[in-house]
Amino acid sequence: MSITSRKATLSGLALIGTSALLLAGCAAAPEEDDTAAEGSDFLPCMVSDSGGFDDKSFNQLGFEGLKAASDELGVEPTTVESNAETDFAPNIQSLVDKGCDIIVTVGFALSAATLEAAEANPEVEFALIDDAADADFDGAPDFTNTKPIVFDTSQAAFLAGYAAASYSTTGIVGTFGGMEFPTVTIFMEGYADGVTYYNEQNGTDVQTIGLTTFTGGFEANDTAKTTAANLIEQGADVLLPVGGPIYQSAGAAIVDSGKTVALLGADADVFETDPTYSDLYFTSVLKGISSAVSAVVSDAAAGDFSNEAYIGNLENDGVGLAPFHEFEDLVDPELQATLDDLAEQIIAGDITVESYLNAG
Repeated sequence: MSITSRKATLSGLALIGTSALLLAGCAAAPEEDDTAAEGSDFLPCMVSDSGGFDDKSFNQLGFEGLKAASDELGVEPTTVESNAETDFAPNIQSLVDKGCDIIVTVGFALSAATLEAAEANPEVEFALIDDAADADFDGAPDFTNTKPIVFDTSQAAFLAGYAAASYSTTGIVGTFGGMEFPTVTIFMEGYADGVTYYNEQNGTDVQTIGLTTFTGGFEANDTAKTTAANLIEQGADVLLPVGGPIYQSAGAAIVDSGKTVALLGADADVFETDPTYSDLYFTSVLKGISSAVSAVVSDAAAGDFSNEAYIGNLENDGVGLAPFHEFEDLVDPELQATLDDLAEQIIAGDITVESYLNAG
């Protein structure tokens, strides 16, 4: 069975090969006594996108991974936050000037600035989250000192879409994104494909709305709140906002509506990272950003850096679905077993959830 995501947003993005390091990490950890000595002069650094490191989501997970690796190495990382796109290049340059050994840049939006800095500073290693680092579109990272960290979240989002369709009582589920990046639409399209698969398997007609709806940024603001409110007004009783903290605006819209609407998180398990709307959180589509960053930074410190793409998927636990938490007693008792079975079929290749990371 092949489940195909729409590819309208793929223009200009090169496809990445399927070879990747497993998110669990392959190398044995160095002995504790040697760690601090080996890492004492190693300086890991990170630049956020405009969401900031306290976004309870994408940037925060990256920071946590950086901190975990730094703690193991016995070093103090250096980080800098971006408030706007114009901050990206100056922020990266400031870390180059500080003598950083590896600079992790958080998000597709930093791609151009990261690649420019990598070309100008071949002695510095860079890791770019959520981008192929392939501006010349030849199917490989442009520079030997730039490592892509990417996630095939369509697989986990497919499971979320199936679950949302199972739960919906209105027969309408919604999604919207911050900006029309492939790393955003991969969630939305996988989610819609999961809904479609649910319909095919159960003879239903649950609709997915909002697939072409974007707020224009990754901030929790009135635009994001209005966008969510519009989907609720159209009958959606499950929402998947994709783009850092915009889920917070969706939560506010749900509360204001007075309707029974379930909310999904993206990247992090928002039930754990931000309990503000804990009674609304249905589940979250997870990215193993923290473990990926930690592994890449640790490898760099050990002299094992490479520009081979680091791809997270269901098979290597790089993506996944959070528990249903407060909704556990509200979903079909057989749902979790069904989702586990679907995940096994995706891993085995019996169900193919296509995305820009695996399309041929």
